[in-house]
Amino acid sequence: MTKFPWKTTIAGAAILAATVYAYAQMSPGMHGGMNGNMNGNMNGNMAEMHRQMQGQGGMNGGMNGNMGQHGGMHGQQFGAGGVPTMPGQDAFGTIQEVVQMLENDPATDWSKVNIAALREHLIDMNEVTLRAAASERMLDNGIEIAVTGEGRTLAAIKRMVPAHVHELSEIGWSAKTEDLPNGVKLTVTASEAAPLTKLKALGFIGIMVQGGHHQPHHLAMAKGQFPMH
Repeated sequence: MTKFPWKTTIAGAAILAATVYAYAQMSPGMHGGMNGNMNGNMNGNMAEMHRQMQGQGGMNGGMNGNMGQHGGMHGQQFGAGGVPTMPGQDAFGTIQEVVQMLENDPATDWSKVNIAALREHLIDMNEVTLRAAASERMLDNGIEIAVTGEGRTLAAIKRMVPAHVHELSEIGWSAKTEDLPNGVKLTVTASEAAPLTKLKALGFIGIMVQGGHHQPHHLAMAKGQFPMH
């Protein structure tokens, strides 16, 4: 591909201008002898400049085409047909995924499906994760956490935290709960599965996410196989 530097174009134009000036200074008798050569050179130079400009235009067109293709590649990072793939809200996305799984399963018994129960559970998870207060106190052999709240948050705490003790025991942790007037006291004892350093680092919410039961539990709940918690 031929390049067309702008500096070369300016230099060529300057040479042509100087040639014209020199021609004007000649005597009339010399004009005839010089006229043919000068016109031929000017026409040749202008033709060459025009050819190079066309080449530059082709290069620019190619670059623009490549940039267009690059933009198309970026567009392919999104959903098919330019449609977004993110649901816009995490609980909404969880329910959407579960509903799609139920629809794709020929064995789904729609008379038992309870999506409303799953929604209520996800509200509980949101309340406990984002709104509950957790006051942690390190013990010689573990950690004690007072999980407290009011209204909808308090109800979610009393449903979720005691239920999680069973899940912790399934993965080798030792834990227990006690009722508080405004919440639940969760005590987790250090062990081989949960040494004291790890308990301190995890804190309340890190302990609550232990185990892989949440996702299967959500699907089973939507199918109506288990109660809400």
